[in-house]
Amino acid sequence: MTTFRISEAAALLGVSADTVRRWVDGGRLPADRDEHGHRRVPGAELAAFVRDQARKASEAAGPSDQDGRFSSARNRMRGIVTDVVRDGVMAQVEIQAGPFRVVSLMSREAADELGLRVGVVAEAVVKSTNVVVEVAEPG
Repeated sequence: MTTFRISEAAALLGVSADTVRRWVDGGRLPADRDEHGHRRVPGAELAAFVRDQARKASEAAGPSDQDGRFSSARNRMRGIVTDVVRDGVMAQVEIQAGPFRVVSLMSREAADELGLRVGVVAEAVVKSTNVVVEVAEPG
C-alpha cells in the first residue's frame, strides 16, 4: 500500500507539514509509524480525507457560484493572473493556482470583457473530455 511522509502529504494538499501533523494529532487524519518512528499516512486514507474536505467545501459553497449560476464543471482552481498576452484576436492568460500553472487561450474580446490583467484573482474552470493522468512510478 502507498504511504506518504507528513511532508509529502502536506505538499499534495498544499498546506504546511505542521498543519498535517495537527490533523494527525487531532485524529482527523490517520497515520501509522514506520520502523524509524516517522509518521506515514496511508494513501487511501489521504484520498478519503481530501475527498471529504472537498465535499464539505462544496456543500458550504452550495450548488451554484456566487452569481447564482449553476455549472456542470467540477474542476475549479482559484488563483492569481500572472501574465496576459494579447494580440489582435486572441489572448493567452496564465493563472497560478497554488502550485499549479494554468494557461488558457481565449478571444481577446473575452479577456477584455473579463478585465483580465496581472494581479487579478480569477478561477480556472476546466471541463474536458480528455484528461491525461501520469504517475511517478506504477503502483
